[in-house]
Amino acid sequence: MSKSFAANSKKPNPIAMTLPKPLRGIIPPVLTPLLDRDTLDATAFDRLLEHLIAGGVHGLFILGSTGEAPSLSYRLRREVMDRASSTVGTRLPILVGITDTSFVETLNTAEYAAQAGASALVLSPPFYYTLDQAAFLGYLERLAPLLPLPLYLYNMPNYTKLVMAPETVRAAAAIPNIYGLKDSSGDKDYFRACQQAVRDRPDFAMLIGVEEILAEMVAEGAHGGVCGGSNLDPALYVQLYEAALRNDRETVDLLQKIVLIISEGVYRVGTPGSAYLRGLKTAVSLIGIGNGVMAEPYQSMTPEEREIIQQAIKAAGVGTASR
Repeated sequence: MSKSFAANSKKPNPIAMTLPKPLRGIIPPVLTPLLDRDTLDATAFDRLLEHLIAGGVHGLFILGSTGEAPSLSYRLRREVMDRASSTVGTRLPILVGITDTSFVETLNTAEYAAQAGASALVLSPPFYYTLDQAAFLGYLERLAPLLPLPLYLYNMPNYTKLVMAPETVRAAAAIPNIYGLKDSSGDKDYFRACQQAVRDRPDFAMLIGVEEILAEMVAEGAHGGVCGGSNLDPALYVQLYEAALRNDRETVDLLQKIVLIISEGVYRVGTPGSAYLRGLKTAVSLIGIGNGVMAEPYQSMTPEEREIIQQAIKAAGVGTASR
């Protein structure tokens, strides 16, 4: 154990909310509004958190990919944790991304999250050196026992180069303190295989990251979604999740069309690869939350791109009473 981790080790904040198991519902991967590359826009962040809570979401995931965590300084990540905890209090559980290339910094972030009042941690594979399935499983076996909070795995192969094989997910589910998987691969057959792999763990949450298939997968037993678009219109994704749960096909079809308008009109503007994140942050700024400033290496959308996104969110009825 690192000296810094051992020296700072404390019990989790007693005001942290206990998560239901399995974790269910819509848990937005929260954006991080910025004033510049290393300054949190605290006012906009508070506004965003209140916007999400008012939309009826079931939890909040900070410092994930959508939150630009890998591009933020450690100081700023700690500020985001503290601000989220002070603003949200015990109204919703907070999950914190702890993914890092450094094992020790992963532990340090986890410890800080626990002290700040988080309810759980979220982890992707370390994303620089190439890992095989056995190496990643060994990493989890060494890491999970040291973590102060429940851990949820995050399959994001576009960024990490590793797809967590269903057999690896099954083995990980046998490690104490691991309680779920967020899958952002967009591969429905893979998700189904993982569901089958953990069928003996009724407390193990299976969560969808790609919102275009949220309703279909919830209808097949997914426990919820970690949908970026819920930053823009949280009520839309909550309503879609609830409609899928009750098998209300008419409402699902109606809301799915709006989700696809957002997907096509917001996430596909500009350079592929960065379009989703830049487009979403721009869209949220256009409804009055933040200014669209990106962490390096990305830059904000151009005025022409902002206009395209403005038309898309207008067509989706975001910010209106159209639904």
